[in-house]
Amino acid sequence: MQIIETHGARIPAVGLGTWQISGRAGQRVIEQALRLGYRHIDTAQAYENEREVGEALRASGVKRNDVFVTTKIWHTHLAPNDLERSVKDSLARLRLSEADLLLIHWPNPQVPLSETLGALCKMKSTGYTRHIGVSNFTVALLEEAVKHTSEPIVVNQIEWHPYLDQSKVTAACRRHGIAVTAYSPVARGKTVGDDVLARIGKTYGKSEGQVSLRWLVQQGAIVIPRTSKVERLSENMDIFDFALSAEEMEEIRGLARPDGRVVNVAWAPNWDS
Repeated sequence: MQIIETHGARIPAVGLGTWQISGRAGQRVIEQALRLGYRHIDTAQAYENEREVGEALRASGVKRNDVFVTTKIWHTHLAPNDLERSVKDSLARLRLSEADLLLIHWPNPQVPLSETLGALCKMKSTGYTRHIGVSNFTVALLEEAVKHTSEPIVVNQIEWHPYLDQSKVTAACRRHGIAVTAYSPVARGKTVGDDVLARIGKTYGKSEGQVSLRWLVQQGAIVIPRTSKVERLSENMDIFDFALSAEEMEEIRGLARPDGRVVNVAWAPNWDS
């Protein structure tokens, strides 16, 4: 497994996204992923499945220190006291003494970012997480965050796939040594049937989704595809035995379009144009 190293963190380049994966069936998917070799699991308070992630980790038999566990703090919990309380609740549900990575899930303009980041840094200094980061942060928010944190931001988790140009925010991340995690890396299934991705995939005996994941990983991204289908777990991991050419990378980059975003929520920040 390829590892992304940043600010002391060692993050497997392919993880399992667990949005909408819950209950006993969801726990079985997470267990199977761990048994197949996944060593990076991404959850969140808002997913309401932290308990299942913790149970799957214990049932899998994989050593705790071998799995990188990320969880995310919901945007209504970003005031310092709320943040600390919610993090302790998350760890109780996960039945872990610490997370590997704690992220601000979405920015909240009603809470000063300096206060949120101060509380997040406290979670690291007091041993509740090994690393901290953000999610859905624009260039402007990243620049503000870097000024207000006493601990390194290791990750910005953003929607990123061939249909969404994220060149501005990924460049900002690179300037600050911040890794990028791509969520919805196959655009919630929209890559299936794409003519360009299918044609390129045929060259390598890969699916459209695998080509999309490879395109991201080849740019240094961490990818967390979500699947509730056990048969897709191996497929999403099987992207390290081929490499896209410079011409293919550019052709895939050309698939981006103004309406390419698939995650649209009322509390989103003003995205980079």
